[in-house]
Amino acid sequence: MILPAKFELCFFFFFFASSSPFSAKEETKTELILLFSKMFKAIAHFGFKKSSKPFKDYYDGWFKTLKNVLLPHLRHAMSSSATSGPILLASHVEVMHRHFLKYYEALDLAATNDVSQVLYPDWRNPFEKPFLWVGDLHPYLFTNLLRSFIGDSESEIDSDIFDKLQNWHVVMAWKSPSRKLTTGVDQIECGLRLMVPALAARARDAQAKFVEKMAVEWGKCEGRKQEMKGVVGESAAAEMEELVGVFVDANRLRRSVLSDILNVTDVNQAAVFLEALAQFLVGFRNRELLSQFDKCSLEL
Repeated sequence: MILPAKFELCFFFFFFASSSPFSAKEETKTELILLFSKMFKAIAHFGFKKSSKPFKDYYDGWFKTLKNVLLPHLRHAMSSSATSGPILLASHVEVMHRHFLKYYEALDLAATNDVSQVLYPDWRNPFEKPFLWVGDLHPYLFTNLLRSFIGDSESEIDSDIFDKLQNWHVVMAWKSPSRKLTTGVDQIECGLRLMVPALAARARDAQAKFVEKMAVEWGKCEGRKQEMKGVVGESAAAEMEELVGVFVDANRLRRSVLSDILNVTDVNQAAVFLEALAQFLVGFRNRELLSQFDKCSLEL
């Protein structure tokens, strides 16, 4: 079940939007979180720490490694696993997993330096932004992607094609999923239903306090620009710390879900899942699709 080099990104937009457990009300809350975070950029000059290197630069390098090195190597290991054995495939799965973990570690570090550049990443393109939640991929995306393979487990494979396949055990990875797998996925989703609303509420409350604090201090210092810089910056710093905490906890949840998925899948299932996740990210930056999107925007 090795996926084609190009994902049908439009299908994924429909699939993840329609299958997300989020209600319209919850989506509105998320949009408000992103809108409020724009304010943080406007007050960055009040003395908050700034990152010496924009996170965009790190992400560009991380993405190139994913696209040009790790994804091709994983695909090669999947296609040759019948001859090379499961150990080589497992090593590539582990390398890909660690690549994602390093990304979230770097994201945490960037947040402690300047949460505004990651909480509302304006360097993301129009395809990426709808899938962001508290600054990065929504954890439901991971479970929805996993569910898509489980739901496809009943599809038939042509016997003539099957006889010619060398990587048949990879193709058959999602046939008749085990009870351990389905139970594990249920538990992961149960945890998400508890954690996601709680984190969304924390983010909403933290931003409400932030805006309120800023408004009060701004009013006190009206007409005194020099005093305003120090007072407003000091008052807002405490509220910003809570937002950093929310962001870091959201990343911890993303890392946890990703690791939990790999714990309940076998090496072939994990390889197929990570290949799909990596290709999903690569598809966001497909130049042809972005060009078509820009043309549609101009027509509107």
